[in-house]
Amino acid sequence: MPLGLIILACFILLPTIEIYLFIEVGSIIGAIPTILLTVASAAAGTFMLRQQGLSLLMRMRAEMDAGRVPSHEMMHAAMIVFAGLMLLIPGFFTDAIGLLLFIPPLREVIGSYLARHVKVQNINVNPGYRRQDGTVDLNEDEWSSSRHGEEDDPTHPRSNDPEQISPWTSDDDKRR
Repeated sequence: MPLGLIILACFILLPTIEIYLFIEVGSIIGAIPTILLTVASAAAGTFMLRQQGLSLLMRMRAEMDAGRVPSHEMMHAAMIVFAGLMLLIPGFFTDAIGLLLFIPPLREVIGSYLARHVKVQNINVNPGYRRQDGTVDLNEDEWSSSRHGEEDDPTHPRSNDPEQISPWTSDDDKRR
C-alpha cells in the first residue's frame, strides 16, 4: 500500500468518518449520551482487552512450555493489541473495529486471510560467530587462554555439569 494512501486513510478519512458518526449519533440521542456511549465503549473494550489478553498470555505460555512456537497465539495477540489501539482512539468507527477484533472467530478469518496474502521473510538476526572457513570470531571478553583453570575451579559451572558445555567448544572437546 503506498504511503500516500496510508496518510490519506489515517489522517483524513478516519477522522472524517468519526466526526460524521459523532454528528449523526449526537443528533439522534443527544450530546451527553453520545459522550457517555463513547466512554462506555472504551471501558468495555478495556475490560475485554484485559480478559482476552490474560487468557491469551496463558495459552502462549502453555504452548512455549510444551516446546512449541505460539505462532497462532502471537497472531491473535497482534490483533488484540491493534484492537486496543483502536479503542484508544475516540470514536464509534474505531471502537467498532476494536470491538469486532475481540471476537475470536473473526480473528481466525482475518488471520487465515493474512497468512495467505502476507509474505513473511525470515531474517537471521544472530548468524553466529563461525565463519565459513571454520574460524570462530570472539571478542576479548568471550575467551580465556587458560581453560584448565576453569575446569579446576569447583565454582565454575562447566566444571560440575557436563551439560553446561560452551557453544564455542569443539566437537572433540565435547567427547572428552
